[in-house]
Amino acid sequence: MNVLMLHGINHNMFGKRDPKQYGTTTLAEIDAALQALGRELDAEVESYQTNSEGAMCERIHQAFEQGKDAVLINAGAWTHYSYGIRDALAILTCPVVELHMSNIHAREEFRHKSVFAEIVKGQICGFGVDSYLLALRAAVSAARQEAS
Repeated sequence: MNVLMLHGINHNMFGKRDPKQYGTTTLAEIDAALQALGRELDAEVESYQTNSEGAMCERIHQAFEQGKDAVLINAGAWTHYSYGIRDALAILTCPVVELHMSNIHAREEFRHKSVFAEIVKGQICGFGVDSYLLALRAAVSAARQEAS
């Protein structure tokens, strides 16, 4: 089982950026937690972070070519307006799970809408770092169901 975790814009600043919303856990710590859970679930988790929308689309295209079993995405602010990333995600044939550390529905109005919502398997938000772990569990489960 090969899972790709896509971290979006500004996520390299986790641990420093707005600790009230995002806590003090760093991106490296999030990735380590995903790796540990991946081992428990017999899934290899590859993480990728970029602040470039084009690079994110290129990595999604690569995931399609590689035949990833599942994709997790926390696109950050791109969630609310990037039709380019949405279109790239729509190319994927594997389960895609959207996640957010904060509850996007309890924040500013512009954050309430996800342009990805119609094409992803599901969304998980509001559980801090646990959102990543819940998303990994959901994605692995969905990929196994599709494979059987």
